[in-house]
Amino acid sequence: MGSPGGPTLITSVQRAMRLMEAVGAHESGAPAKQLARETGTPLATTYHLLRTLAHDGYVRKLDDGGYVLGDRLDSLHSESRGQALLSRIRPVLASLRDGLGAAAYLTFYEDGEIRVVEIVDGPQAPRVDLWVGFEDAGHATALGKCVLRDLDREAREDYLSRHPLADLTPRTITRSEELFRRLDSASAAPLVVDREEYILGTACAAVPVHDGTTLGSLGVSIQADRFDRVQEAEAQLFSTARRVSRALSLTI
Repeated sequence: MGSPGGPTLITSVQRAMRLMEAVGAHESGAPAKQLARETGTPLATTYHLLRTLAHDGYVRKLDDGGYVLGDRLDSLHSESRGQALLSRIRPVLASLRDGLGAAAYLTFYEDGEIRVVEIVDGPQAPRVDLWVGFEDAGHATALGKCVLRDLDREAREDYLSRHPLADLTPRTITRSEELFRRLDSASAAPLVVDREEYILGTACAAVPVHDGTTLGSLGVSIQADRFDRVQEAEAQLFSTARRVSRALSLTI
């Protein structure tokens, strides 16, 4: 359980980790008896641990009785890459927040959905009240419209087929053809904005981020009566978006 005065360690967890390391060392798989010998784990314990790991997808038992690493590890690896990416991007968003005095947001378009993956706010730059789930309000936010603007008509219609144009404020666009017309007419505009379309009293501005395979948007929210400050800082928004896009391209 651990040395006196040292941290409390769980032996069963340590054994499971050693088993997974041993499984990973055999590309074609290894049987339980061999894994037990290599890890110094009692055979009965090895069987119990392998059964649990297989049940949760961390290892997979082959038809010949050998064990290989399971698909769950692939998803963990993908998630860890996402954490590493956000750890590089978060300071960039914090710099934008501090420079504008506005909460900063990053979204990605993934599997047909527009998802907020990071929000960097603070006491002097509070985030917008997400009173309606963001995935359901892409039509009413600068961040969402920025992504929708870069999609073709088929992808836009697919998104709207699952997310009706809810009437959130008197300024919200609620007809798809009107939304598409505005998106297309703004295709050459430097910023995508929403002025109290999501929530009264708040305005947002967003610019695209991408690395060729990942599409998303970077934006800020601010009190509607201070929105001119964001428009004046357009260059800072685009500079930050370029830094984020470079970080995306460096993701391994």
